[in-house]
Order: sequence, then C-alpha cells, then structure tokens
Amino acid sequence: MKRLVRIAFLVVALGFGAWAVARQWDDIRAGFARLSWPGLVLSLLAVIAALGGGMMTWRALLADLGSPLPFRPAAKVFFVGQLGKYIPGSLWPVLAQMEMGRELGVPRSRSAAAFFLTMPVQLGSGLVVSGVTLLAAMPGSAAPYAWVFLLIPVLAVAFEPRVVNAVLGFGLRKLGREPLERPLTRGGMLTALGWALLGWTAYGLHLAAVVRDFGPSGLSAIVFSIGAFALSWCLGIMTFVVPAGAGVREVAMVAVLAPVLSQGQAITVALCSRIVIVVGDLVCAGAAGIAARRDVGPTHDQTTGKPV
Repeated sequence: MKRLVRIAFLVVALGFGAWAVARQWDDIRAGFARLSWPGLVLSLLAVIAALGGGMMTWRALLADLGSPLPFRPAAKVFFVGQLGKYIPGSLWPVLAQMEMGRELGVPRSRSAAAFFLTMPVQLGSGLVVSGVTLLAAMPGSAAPYAWVFLLIPVLAVAFEPRVVNAVLGFGLRKLGREPLERPLTRGGMLTALGWALLGWTAYGLHLAAVVRDFGPSGLSAIVFSIGAFALSWCLGIMTFVVPAGAGVREVAMVAVLAPVLSQGQAITVALCSRIVIVVGDLVCAGAAGIAARRDVGPTHDQTTGKPV
C-alpha cells in the first residue's frame, strides 16, 4: 500500500510539473537560452562545495560518536551512499552507508545514528538560515511560509546532546540493539552545525550564479538566493515519499523566487538547479570513489578491535 502511495504521489507530482513546464514552455526555452556557461560552471563548483559541506556535517557527527574516518574513505561512503536518494524510498542511502562503513570498521548502528542525526541538523539549520536571509534580503518574501518556521523550536531540541542521546538510546533498545559506545557531545554538534551553515551558503551561491543570468545580482540577490534555496530544500526534504524530494523542491523554489523572477524564469532556474545538483552528486561520487582506491581502510572493528 505504501509503495502504491509513493508511486501515485510521484506520478501526480511529475504530472503537474510537466503541465507547468508545457504551459510556460516558450518562456522556459528562452530562459535556458539566456543561461551562460560561466554561470553554470560557477554554479556547479558551488554545488560541489555545498555537497562537501554536507559530507563534513555527517563526518563530524560520525567522529563524535566514535568513528573518525579519514577524508577520502569518508567521502566515498557518503557520496556513493547518497546516490541511493534517487531511488524511491528513504532507506537506501543509510543502508548503503551502513554496509560501506562496516567495511571500514564502523558499526552499523553508529552509521545509522550519524545518518539520521544529519537530517535534523540540516533541516533545522536550513530553516534558521532561510528565515534570517529572507527577512534580511526581502522581508515580505518569508511571510507566506511563516508556518514552516514554527518547526524551529521543535528542531532546536535536536541540537541538545542530552535529548539526542536519550532518543537514540530509546530507539536502539526498542530495536534490540546495543547502546552507542560514545554519546554525542555539544562540541560535535556545534562542529556539524558549522559545516551545515557553510553548506547552505554554498548552495545559495549556486542558485545566485544561475539567477544572475536573469538580472538580479549583488549582495542582496545572493542573500536572497541562500534563503530561497534553503527554504525550498527544507520543504522538499519534508516529503519523504519521493526520491530526493523530486518535484517538491522545484515547485517550492518557483514559489519562493516569485518576488524576483517571472514564473517561466523561476521554472528555468529550478530545473537548472536540479540538473546541476544531480551532476554534482555524480561528480562527487565518482571523484570520491577514485580517490578512495588509494586508501586501504581499517580491517578491524572500531569498537571491538576484531577483524571485519
């Protein structure tokens, strides 16, 4: 039944998306013609930096939980595992990371904990970033989404290590798993939040590089782009039934960009952003996989010291 709901949701979302594209096709085609190669290259470089920020967020949490990984093996586990987000369902990335992490001596429960902690860190920081930047760049643009920002106090609880550790312990007990050997610390959480904020800044630069081809530029446009991307990503990630928030993030981005772009231009920017991010995911996964071949991962479990 759940599978049918996912498929139906995806079909409906793609159907409405296709209808919107067809209705604005002349404007969209003209919009793509205005995109410049320098802007696209800058956008891709910013996406790669943003994806790196996401990887470092996850890596900081994993290290704080007791499994510090060297940069290149960590990048391989994260970026290759993240390709699973394009498959319908929410568990493919974490399953991939658990198995690849196990080969490096990381207990599966620890990989799962780091993965599921990364989500509220990115979601909470994204909502804060979007609220602050949209209010700073264009105060009225945040008003229609005030209801989303009500989640910030709730997610703020997820930043308190004592609460996080209690929730993780309860979940592991219910699953019949051993408790985590090392609790999350405030220093580890702050480090993860710092990397997440850098990631949102890079994502905003990625969007600003594309938006600039349609006119809006300068510091105000960059600040607005940071908020627009963060908010659309948060709205998309709340929809777990579609792969990588497909369709939802683009619809949200079109709505958020309405104060500065026409609908046809906003659709062009949203589609371009999606394409550049997909390319960035592939580039990062490929580069991390090649680079990690030079490293020989640890052959012992980081908890027990036994061969794995």
